[in-house]
Amino acid sequence: MDWLLNNAIVQDIIELARPSLFNLYFALASIPIGFPLAVLLAVMKNSSNGIISRVARTYIYAFRGSPLFIQFFMFYSIMLAFNLSHWKPMGIAHIVMHPLFIGPMVLILNTSAYAAEIFYGALKTLPKGEMEAASAFGMNRWQIFKTVTWPNMIRLAWPAYTNEVVFLFHATALVYFTLPVINGQKDLMNKAGEMFERDYNIFLHFSVAGLYFLTISMVIFFVSGRIYKRLMRHMDTGEAASFKLKPNYMR
Repeated sequence: MDWLLNNAIVQDIIELARPSLFNLYFALASIPIGFPLAVLLAVMKNSSNGIISRVARTYIYAFRGSPLFIQFFMFYSIMLAFNLSHWKPMGIAHIVMHPLFIGPMVLILNTSAYAAEIFYGALKTLPKGEMEAASAFGMNRWQIFKTVTWPNMIRLAWPAYTNEVVFLFHATALVYFTLPVINGQKDLMNKAGEMFERDYNIFLHFSVAGLYFLTISMVIFFVSGRIYKRLMRHMDTGEAASFKLKPNYMR
């Protein structure tokens, strides 16, 4: 009996390996664009120009105030509405309407709003004395941002941004729940649901899918910890990026 169970687990791990790549793709395709967009939105929100600040605040409020599930439906409906008039005549309907395009696009818009709020909070806590000193030294705005604002902001925001990256990866499970499955492309949760319909073993299939999410999340935390240690290399605390597999049950 134990051998059969273990064998079933191995089969599930192998069968869910390919679908997990779609979840990874959605996350990895969203971060390189979502990160700089979030920084730009944070700077815009922190701007002294009322119009620029209001535009950024409206964007952040709209995407943080609505469910990601609804955002997928909304943008897919918008793309569908423009399909006959724009995408098909241009010959790009098969690209623009594909989940591998719409999925990262919506995730980019969503994660940039959440990350922008994180970076904005970091901007508001920057030591004003350092910025005043840089200004008194004769630096222009770009030099102040490059040498003072950016390094301090990223150090302050990095732990919280790491959580946002993990949440983004978890949110990839919604892509194929809301968008149509094309050419049999399925992510972890869709494939686990298909396997459940085959033998109704809900504990096995979804547990293995959850194990994939957990393992990849631990890798993200580990890589982020190494980056944070690099960012904090000037502070010899010895605990800047400690990655503990043993949980602390008591503080």
